[in-house]
Amino acid sequence: MIYEASPIAVGLFVFIVLLVLGISFYFAKRTRDSKSYFTASGSIHWSVNGIAFAGDYLSAASFLGIAGMIATVGYDGFLYSIGYLAGWVVALFVVAEPLKRLGKYTFSDALDSTFNSKGIQLMAGISTLVVSVCYLIPQMVGAGALVTPLLGLPHYVGVIMVGSIVIFIVATAGMVSTTYVQFLKGGLLIVFSMVLVVLVLRNGFSLSPSDDYHEFKSVGATVDDDGTVTALAHNPYVIVGQETVGSLRFVKLIENGVETWWKLDLNGGDPVLHETLSIVKTANGKTLYNGEPKANEKFYQVGHFSKLVVDGVEVESVKNLNPAEFFSIIEDSEIVRFATKDFTAAGDKVTVWYQSATPGEKILRPGLKFKVDEGATTSSKLNFVSLMLALFFGTSALPHILIRYYTVPDQKSARKSTIVAISAIGFFYILTLFMGLGAMVNGVLDVESSNMSAPLLAKYFGTALFAIISAVAFATVLGTVSGLIVAASGAVAHDLMDQFMGIQLTDKGKVKAGKIAAVAVGALAIVLGIYFKTTNVSFLVGLAFAVAASANLPAILMLLFWKKTTSKGIAASIFVGMVSALTLIALSPSMYELYESTATAPFPLDNPGIVSIPLSFAVLIIVSLLTQPKRTPTV
Repeated sequence: MIYEASPIAVGLFVFIVLLVLGISFYFAKRTRDSKSYFTASGSIHWSVNGIAFAGDYLSAASFLGIAGMIATVGYDGFLYSIGYLAGWVVALFVVAEPLKRLGKYTFSDALDSTFNSKGIQLMAGISTLVVSVCYLIPQMVGAGALVTPLLGLPHYVGVIMVGSIVIFIVATAGMVSTTYVQFLKGGLLIVFSMVLVVLVLRNGFSLSPSDDYHEFKSVGATVDDDGTVTALAHNPYVIVGQETVGSLRFVKLIENGVETWWKLDLNGGDPVLHETLSIVKTANGKTLYNGEPKANEKFYQVGHFSKLVVDGVEVESVKNLNPAEFFSIIEDSEIVRFATKDFTAAGDKVTVWYQSATPGEKILRPGLKFKVDEGATTSSKLNFVSLMLALFFGTSALPHILIRYYTVPDQKSARKSTIVAISAIGFFYILTLFMGLGAMVNGVLDVESSNMSAPLLAKYFGTALFAIISAVAFATVLGTVSGLIVAASGAVAHDLMDQFMGIQLTDKGKVKAGKIAAVAVGALAIVLGIYFKTTNVSFLVGLAFAVAASANLPAILMLLFWKKTTSKGIAASIFVGMVSALTLIALSPSMYELYESTATAPFPLDNPGIVSIPLSFAVLIIVSLLTQPKRTPTV
C-alpha cells in the first residue's frame, strides 16, 4: 500500500498536537505538588473521569487493533471487544469503591494499606512498571502505523514522535493534563466513529466498491499428480520455484526478467494458475505488489464481495442500510478476504497474501481465528479460554486504570465514573463491529497492516474524514500512553524510591523523580514500539492484560475477600504471576514467530492466562496459610 500525505491531514494532525500541548502548558501551572501530579488532587468530576476512563481505555488496541482484526477475521476480532468490556463488570462491582477507599497514589498503596510491607512495595512497583511497558508497546506500534499514511513518514518516525510528545505531556503537568487529554480524545473518538458508521450504512455494499478493482490474470498449466507445475500454456513465463502449502501451490514465474507469484488451487478443477497475490515479501526484503515493483503503484482491491445477496436475490449493489440489514446481507453473501501463507521456495523465505472466498455466515461467527468449532483442537480451545480469562480479569488490574480511581473525590464518584465508562466503551465497541466489517468489504485494507483498517475506511469516504479520524486516533494513542507513563512514574518515585527504598524525597523531589522516570519509560517504549512494528496491536494488548491479570488481580481480590491473606502471600503471588506470564509469553508460538518457527515453541498457547492466573491464586493461598501470624496463647 502506498500512502501519500495530504495537506488537510497534516494540518489537522498539527492542530491536534498543538491542542494537546496547549492543554499541557495550561495545567502545568496548576500542578504544584505530588498529589496533583500523580492523582490530580482527587478533584476530577465523576462525569469527566468517566469519559477520561473511556479515553484511557479506548487505546490503539480498541480503535486500530480491534477494527483491523474484525476486518481480517470477522467476528473473532469482536471477541476482543467482548472480553475488554466484560472486565469492567469486575471493576464496577469489585474494585472501584474499595480501591478508592484503600489507596492514595498508586496500586501499591491499596495492597499495602494494612501491612506496610517492603515485599508488597517492591513487587507491586515492579509489576506496575512491567504491565505499563507491556501495554505501552502496542500503543507505540499504533502510533507508527498512523503516521505512515497521515504524514507519509516511516513507522519509526511516528513512534519517536508520539513518545516525545507524551513524555512532554507527563513531564509538565502529570495526571491533570493527562485526564483532560483523555476526556477530549475519548469524546472525539466516539463522535467521529459514529459519523464513519453512518457513512458505511448509507453507502451500503457493492460487488465492485473500488475503482482499483481489476480482473486477475490466469495462465494454463500442466500439473503432476503431486501438484507440481511442470509446464505453462504461455511461453514467455519461466517456472523458477514452487511450494505446496495445504491445498495450495504457490509458483514463482519470470517474464522478461520480471518476477511474479501465482496461486494454484489443488482442490480440483482446471489446472490454471491465478495471479491473485496482493503482496509478496521475501526474506531479503524484496516486496512485490501483484508482480510489480512498489513504485509502479499497481494495487488490486483488497476485500470485496464475490457474491452479494439481498433477500435471497443476487444483486450488484445495495444502499441505505439499517444495522439489521447490514448484518443480514453479509451473512447471506460471500466475501473475498485475503489470507496469508509463509513458505520457502527458490531459496527464499516467502510471505504471500492471497484471495480467499469466505461465506458471510462464517465471518459472523467464531472460527476464522479462534478454532472453537470446525477444526478445533484441545489446544485451540484452551488458547481461546486463556485469552478470555486474561481480558476479563485484566481490565481491573491495569495500573493506569486503577490510578484513575484516585482522581475523583470519593467512593461514590468512583462508582459513577465507572458506570459512565462502561456505557461509553460498550457503545464504541459496537461501532467497531460496523467499522471492521465495512473495511472488509469495501476494498480498503492494507494487508501488511491490519491496524490501518479504520483510518483507510475513513479515507474511502474522503480525505477530510480520513484526516480527522487519523488525527483523533493519534490523540487516542497520546492519551493512553500518557496514563501509562504516569502510572509507571508513580511506581518509580512513590512505590520504589519513597516507600521501598526509604529515600526521603521532598514533595518537589518526588515529582522530579516521577518526571525522570517518565522520560526513561518513554524512551524504552519507543525502542520496543519500533521492534514490534508488524504485530497486531490488539494481540499485543491481550498479552499485557494476561500479565496484569496474573500479577495483580489475585492480590486485589484476595486482599478484599479473604481475611487470611498475608503480606508475604501477596508479594509471592505478584512475583509468580508476573514471571510465569512473561515466561510463557516468551515461549509461545506467536513470540517464536519473531525469531524461530511456531513448531518449536515449548508452550503451545499464545496467551498464558489459563496457567498463570490460577497459579498466582494458588501461590497466594499457600504462602498466606504458611505465614499466618502466631496467636498469643491466652492464660
